[in-house]
Parts: sequence; C-alpha cells; structure tokens
Amino acid sequence: MEIIIRKMEIDDLDSIMEIEKQSFTTPWSRNAFEMEIRDNLLAHYIVAAIDDKIVGYGGIWFILDEGHITNIAVNRDYRGIGVGNKLICGLIDLCSENDINNMTLEVRKSNIVAQNLYKKYGFIDFGVRPRYYSDNNEDAIIMWRTN
Repeated sequence: MEIIIRKMEIDDLDSIMEIEKQSFTTPWSRNAFEMEIRDNLLAHYIVAAIDDKIVGYGGIWFILDEGHITNIAVNRDYRGIGVGNKLICGLIDLCSENDINNMTLEVRKSNIVAQNLYKKYGFIDFGVRPRYYSDNNEDAIIMWRTN
C-alpha cells in the first residue's frame, strides 16, 4: 500500500472535512480551508492518499524563516500505518525546498502519540501555552525543530 503525498486541492475538501470532524473537537470549517488554500499566501497544505483516497492532511504557514504547522490529521481508519510519518516528512521536505530551517507547532498536552511522532523527527519541547485550547482549556506544548 503506497502512501502518496501531494499538494491539497479544493476538490479534496469533502474528504478533508470528514477527517477534520473525526479528529478535532472544534473542527475548522470548509470555508476556513478554502480561504487557506485560495487566499493565504503563507499557507501550504498537503494530503496523503492511498489508492486515490485522501487519508490525511497537513498544513504549514511560512512566516519569514519559520514553518508553523497549523494542523495534521489522519483518517481514523488509516492510523498506525505510517500516514502521519509521511505527512511530517512531506512538511519537512516542503520547508527544505523553500529554505525554511525552523519549524514549530502546538500540540495538546494530552496528545502523547502526536508528541512522540514529532519527537521522532527532531522536534523538542520548548514551552507551554497555558489554557491554549478553547474547548477544554487544555495546555498546549510548544515544540520546535531546527536544521
């Protein structure tokens, strides 16, 4: 089973919205994704596909010399088979291609699986944003990766 990483397109949004709703208690709206893809010149989004089915996605903003990961999510039926790894690698490659040497993200303090994935690719804990998530006031761990 080959996982293909490619640029996100508007036509992918039906699948993206399904994954978004599965993955987050406060999912982004379709309109938010459309604005990111069409209007936000800082935003870069990729998808992971298996047999032409969108099974995950990731987004990053390029701000000066930093890449700020906005979101990564994988369809629950495809978790644990390497899709998240491919998405992280895709975002790292995208940064490298654009001379972006530093990457950052926020992750829920309780999301140990995601933290371990990020650590596997060189992200380190850098700080905490107290009560960052509005749905339950959970803290966010700030992580950074430098080349």
